[in-house]
Amino acid sequence: MRLSVRTQYALRAAAELAAAAPGPVPAERIAAAQRIPRRFLDNILLQMRRAGLIHSQRGPDGGYWLARPAEQITLADVVLIMEGTPPDNEGFHGVAEPLGDVWTALRDHEHATLTEVTLAHIATGSLPPL
Repeated sequence: MRLSVRTQYALRAAAELAAAAPGPVPAERIAAAQRIPRRFLDNILLQMRRAGLIHSQRGPDGGYWLARPAEQITLADVVLIMEGTPPDNEGFHGVAEPLGDVWTALRDHEHATLTEVTLAHIATGSLPPL
């Protein structure tokens, strides 16, 4: 699976929010903790907020927090927001047709893994058996 840098940053920012104490977390703190360029992070947080994954509050006590408990947000949720749905494996013809089945099985396995792991697993460092 190839994830864009944008998606990798989004996963890191979401993990940072999952591990944070209750309340708003300033973008500056997320950017510094995860070494994400601030302007890049702002766009990622905006996309995640528009998708309903996080909430935000402006002002001196402002910041970002998860819209649902970390136990209810899977890595697949974040990847889907950032990457969209994967394309179908059409276009395999003739002798190469079974390759489409291989790519479908691989994508299904990746999706199953990403839906098993939640932000709470990442934040606590206790991954489920994969």
